[in-house]
Amino acid sequence: MNDSFWKKANFKGHLLTAISYLIPIVCGAGFIIAIGMAFGGKSQDALVMGKFTFTQALATLGGKALGMLPMIIATGIAFSIAGKPGIAPGFVTGLAAISISAGFIGGIIGGYIAGWLSVAVLKYVKVPHWAKGLMPTLIVPFLASIVSGLIMVYIIGAPVAVFTNWLTSFLKSMNGASNLVFGAVLGALSIVDFGGPINKTAFAFALTLQAQGINGPVTALQLTNTATPIGFGFAFLVAKMLHKRIYTEEEIETLKSAVPMGVVNIVEGSIPIVMNDIIRGIVAAGLGGLCEGAILMSLSNGQGATVPFGGFLMLPTMGKYWWVGLLAIAANVFVTGVVYAIIKKNIPEGETGNKADDAEEEADIDLDDISVSD
Repeated sequence: MNDSFWKKANFKGHLLTAISYLIPIVCGAGFIIAIGMAFGGKSQDALVMGKFTFTQALATLGGKALGMLPMIIATGIAFSIAGKPGIAPGFVTGLAAISISAGFIGGIIGGYIAGWLSVAVLKYVKVPHWAKGLMPTLIVPFLASIVSGLIMVYIIGAPVAVFTNWLTSFLKSMNGASNLVFGAVLGALSIVDFGGPINKTAFAFALTLQAQGINGPVTALQLTNTATPIGFGFAFLVAKMLHKRIYTEEEIETLKSAVPMGVVNIVEGSIPIVMNDIIRGIVAAGLGGLCEGAILMSLSNGQGATVPFGGFLMLPTMGKYWWVGLLAIAANVFVTGVVYAIIKKNIPEGETGNKADDAEEEADIDLDDISVSD
């Protein structure tokens, strides 16, 4: 019975769906605020015409968009659960979470409440035949929005805010050794599935902390995503020095796009490389992420970039700790590259590195030999 409940509730599935909607917004807003802050702009409370610069406009636009993340995650979860009728309730409940300082965690919880209430209204509220067309556009949004919003304000919001404040205080009190361990674990978890469910779950947790002013975790996660593709590119150079051939011609072409993608914080470009040797790829990337997270969290004392995305553009927003971010990236690149170059099997000249292709090629050669002998 319990297994059936969890399966039907599909907590993880709805959360991952919402995060998939959230990521493009984080990427776009993150780049906007990162560029603005990199050139000296600061986010403003309001843009008064004639009293702000271009860089301040960029920083403010990006900052305001990132401030809406609890509302965005709530809307995404509610939409995943109830479809279009869940959008308005999720939107309203997410805004309620922001207004009562329940933060990202409040947005997540509010999204589930809004979505399930929308489904309940659709299923159990009976209306005359002539009013059925109003259900998804008026009745469901009104009833589910007002109920879920009030639940957030009067029931859920306060305890979530207390928990969030406790978690924030606890993490801010962590010392160097604790930060090192925390950063190492987070750095490894952020890369082991290359943008998959583990990465997205860690990302949601890191965003929750950044909403409370703890920037180190999301920086550790994103700089791992930045460094890993570059690390696989560095492995090519290390392998050359070791007189090894670890990449096929096709993989080398993949690297030409994967490395630039890594610079701007997109790790998915390296997936084709990893898929050809999953275990060794995960080991190398995981060790690199572990070292990067440990260095960043320990040397910066948990401080990080004020933006959750941007790759190298995140570094200027780290203030006096920019050099820690650069050092962490360099360590990740070095460890990932050296480990992968050493543990990756050598590919003899003439082989593609793909067993199926090599077998097919060998079969073709044998057939040619037979035809010639005949």
